[in-house]
Amino acid sequence: MKYITFTVPCYNSESYMERCIDTLLSGGESVEIIIVDDGSTDRTGEIADRYAKNYPTIVKAIHQENGGHGAGVNAGLLAATGTYFKVVDSDDWLDEFALQSLLEQFRCWEEETTQPDLVICNYLYDHYYENTVKRMSYRNVFAPGKICTWQEIRSFRPSQYLVMHSLWYRTDILRQSGIRLPKHTFYVDNLFANQPLPFVKTLCYLNLDLYHYFLGRDDQSVNEKVLMSRIDQQIRVTKLVALSTDLEKLAQTQPKLARYLTRNISIMMSISCIHLLLIGTPEAKQKRESLWMYIKTHNKKLYHDLKRKTISGFTYLPGKIGDALTLCGYRTAKRIYQFN
Repeated sequence: MKYITFTVPCYNSESYMERCIDTLLSGGESVEIIIVDDGSTDRTGEIADRYAKNYPTIVKAIHQENGGHGAGVNAGLLAATGTYFKVVDSDDWLDEFALQSLLEQFRCWEEETTQPDLVICNYLYDHYYENTVKRMSYRNVFAPGKICTWQEIRSFRPSQYLVMHSLWYRTDILRQSGIRLPKHTFYVDNLFANQPLPFVKTLCYLNLDLYHYFLGRDDQSVNEKVLMSRIDQQIRVTKLVALSTDLEKLAQTQPKLARYLTRNISIMMSISCIHLLLIGTPEAKQKRESLWMYIKTHNKKLYHDLKRKTISGFTYLPGKIGDALTLCGYRTAKRIYQFN
């Protein structure tokens, strides 16, 4: 039985993908690894085929025309046979001992027929070349090891939110949600981390330091300069996430989840607005205004909630003084949390 399907989207990943895949192979026959070669022009496809040949009962290689990270995730989900589905970026890796603990828990749940819809684990910001690690856990939000509902969770801290690195969805939940990520677009992991959540009825947090999120490459999408160059894609995904769920309807049955999703949209709005301020051109300032007006036009309640009740309101302060305060707050948070 395959407890987990790992999907590894790869584009010109020859220099680091083996480190990632080797940690996944420690799961043995309990896992399925789908390597998606997304139109690479280096040896990525050759490496993927070698793994598939050497581990035919564990590894599958898919070769497709370049469609971006989202297309790789889509291909993996379409082919997945595992009970749970996990995306692992090709420059990231898992802790092998923590993976064994996770698999043992999956075996217990399968025997008890109590598998939660979503499993949440810790992840680490791994500044690999600087030899520093920042651990992101959720012990203040969830009781470790307890299967619960959204109504039983506690509050998230300002620096906490559920990201792709921490989430292990049941495969059938993802398929029920209808999630399909857009092609040729960065930052679609935000859509993956948010759109399926209203379909999740039960969840469980395991206090395992499992996912190592690599930071350090100059071309990385979270690099500040790179993010500014791709700001239009960040704005696009922010809009998609903001309109992916009927929050007013959700609040009637899952008020805590609705508040969490609103807060996460606020974080995405803040990221978009701050980087537009960092760009600093008249065109960038107009894009910030247009983004807020887009939200106002499509969901007035969400617009007012974002402005008056969440952190994103502080990224839309009037005048030059407001802009300066926003950037000062951003730089302080960056020093504390080391997020890029």
